[in-house]
Amino acid sequence: MDNLDRFGRKISYLRISVTDRCNFRCVYCMPPRGVPWRPHGEILRYEEIVRVVRAAATLGIRKVRLTGGEPLVRRGLADLVRELSEIPGIEEVVLTTNGALLSENAEALAAAGLSRVNVSLDTLRPERFREITRLGRLEDVWEGILAARKAGLVPIKLNAVVLRGVNEGEVAEIAALAREGFKVRFIEWLPLGGVGEADPGWFVPWEEVRARVEGALGPLRPLGVQGPARVFSLPGGGEVGFIAARSAPFCPSCNRMRITADGKLRPCLLSPLEIDLKGPLRAGATQDELVRLLAEGLRTKPWAHGAEAPNDRGMSEIGG
Repeated sequence: MDNLDRFGRKISYLRISVTDRCNFRCVYCMPPRGVPWRPHGEILRYEEIVRVVRAAATLGIRKVRLTGGEPLVRRGLADLVRELSEIPGIEEVVLTTNGALLSENAEALAAAGLSRVNVSLDTLRPERFREITRLGRLEDVWEGILAARKAGLVPIKLNAVVLRGVNEGEVAEIAALAREGFKVRFIEWLPLGGVGEADPGWFVPWEEVRARVEGALGPLRPLGVQGPARVFSLPGGGEVGFIAARSAPFCPSCNRMRITADGKLRPCLLSPLEIDLKGPLRAGATQDELVRLLAEGLRTKPWAHGAEAPNDRGMSEIGG
């Protein structure tokens, strides 16, 4: 079936939040006390996720990314990966994680068919890492990254959210990890769900981050656009990218839709428009009915998001 939206964009990528729970409390994602978790009964079951992805594959979805919250806090994730990777039409199943539980799961995930991982890494300083995540240990994340590389979940992408006054002075050091075989992505901070809006000074535009990297490591050579990222090669080898959802949105090339942890199809991250999938699933919807609901998401996906991020949900529910 046709996977073009009404603006002619090919939608081939589905991001699925498998849980709203997380073992970190990152300053740009949650308040110190955390957020109220949804009851387990409100979260999509694995068999329901599999049904949705089967339907999505018939519409041309080829890549599935599992997110959270922190997806590895949900038990049996490798079983879900195995089922998704066996669905006809699905070419790639990938994972975004904070990495803290990756060392104990990497081998099983690779054996189940996971293609690769993205790991959040906002700083290389252990004390600062603790300050940003409130609960995490940098050592655990590095153990997970090394375990993922050993298991063949490569190339590993390292995602860094840049915050003024917090970690912007480290961007060149983080970028240099690209010379070690990692793909580095710098992400502009988004005040989604109202978290962190009391400190609007955090925002650092991508061009400033690029200038900092070039000032320390030399001129970057453009490689083009890959998904939401403007990608460049580093002098001496390696690849860095910049995701600028605020200062230079990538809406014209957007190829994705999202499913929230509680089973809502969200065609655009920064639009509150949602289509309920869980209700129909639990009411006995047929596969054709699921396909029609997903196709409605294609039809209603907006051309671009508004100037301000919506406050209807936090990032931990949507999955980024």
